[in-house]
Amino acid sequence: MDSVWNDVKAVLKGQIPEHSYRMWIEPIQYLTSNEESMVLSCPNSFYKKRVMDHYGDLIETELGRKLEAPLKVSIQIHPTQPGIKKDNVTPTQLLLPSINSQTFFGRQLKQDYTFDKFVVGENNDFAYSAALSLASKKLSQQSSLLLLSKTGMGKSHLAQSVGHYILSEFPREHVYYITAEDFMNEMVQSFRNNSVDQWKKKYREGCDVLLLEDIQYLSGKARTQEELAMTLDFLLSINKKVIFSSCYSPQEIPKLDEKLKSHFSSGIITQIDPPAYRTRVRILQKKAKLKGYNTVPSEVIDYMASELTEDVRQLESGLIGVVTKSQLLGVPIDFKLAQSVVKNIVSLRKSITIDSIKKVVCKHYGISLTEVMSKSRKLCFSRPRQIAIYLARRYTDTPLQTIGRHFNRYHATVLHAVNRVEQEIKVNGEVKQQVNYLSERLESGKY
Repeated sequence: MDSVWNDVKAVLKGQIPEHSYRMWIEPIQYLTSNEESMVLSCPNSFYKKRVMDHYGDLIETELGRKLEAPLKVSIQIHPTQPGIKKDNVTPTQLLLPSINSQTFFGRQLKQDYTFDKFVVGENNDFAYSAALSLASKKLSQQSSLLLLSKTGMGKSHLAQSVGHYILSEFPREHVYYITAEDFMNEMVQSFRNNSVDQWKKKYREGCDVLLLEDIQYLSGKARTQEELAMTLDFLLSINKKVIFSSCYSPQEIPKLDEKLKSHFSSGIITQIDPPAYRTRVRILQKKAKLKGYNTVPSEVIDYMASELTEDVRQLESGLIGVVTKSQLLGVPIDFKLAQSVVKNIVSLRKSITIDSIKKVVCKHYGISLTEVMSKSRKLCFSRPRQIAIYLARRYTDTPLQTIGRHFNRYHATVLHAVNRVEQEIKVNGEVKQQVNYLSERLESGKY
């Protein structure tokens, strides 16, 4: 029967993507069998659930075809790799090593950002497999991974899933989860406190896995790029693991050091696309279950999945909106209620265009359309222009190059404007207030 299983594996290899086969099917071994069933082995319960959920029926079908008789398949957990445990318990975040100051702590991993709570579809299957492969150390030559997607597609979920998995399966390893902005702030703080050597030592001697998010914010930060490049040189030279995430490919990020571009592009690069309909249904079902929303009918789930097509965050927003409205009004969740919530979400997005954004911004700041599109760098024109570009990126699906043409700018300038406004919102209360006001005007349709 061992040879039968090997024959079935050969058939499966031609039926599923190569990376999925290598990750999930190839490592499965034959254990035993009888007239009614075959028992296979895998390393842990997480692996078992993934295989049975996604490939169980296919395996049984091919076995039945090979033997010309139905055969039930079961999988037992037989750990064969160092550091792999039998039970897949929910990992907890371990304290990261500190050096004299809390500025050297990484960010906390979100407890629900784990592999078992990530919904896999055709849009993200390769990214999921690559992240899990890196986390489980299945491919020794895989040292880095770059996750690319628009905001709200799940790249942060995957990056943090790697951290949780490693903390659970390899508890002696140190995981640092930070953003590019965190890295820059830590560097600046270390120079101010005369603790540069300690800061460098933390990454070069105390970090086994670095999860670095939002690398697009490194644009134009020459000194930060230089220090990060040296840190990555060291970590990758001793086979440490690094995961990067970004909304843009390294080639699209302006004023980015060539050495860093090389680092970001040297490992596996994966693109996460918007989820298809069936995946959106499963995302809503899973989120409803995790949040305890047990009263959401399947017809409401199906309807929201067909209408909310942009990203995972929009799906979650719709689900929360439906449940909240139901609770506030004291009415059951039904198709009509879902329509009223979804209609607002979808209509707002469809009605907001770059032209309407320009109109709202120009009216608010008392400038003309010619002035907002001019080459002038005066603050009275450049600030409204940057905010308009930021809002165009936030509220439309227009590519960077097209947004640039609407404002007589190159795509690199557009990215710089978006990054600049996002930074200003965090530190400048006045800018945050202005952006919020303009967002409310756009969302209310008051142009």
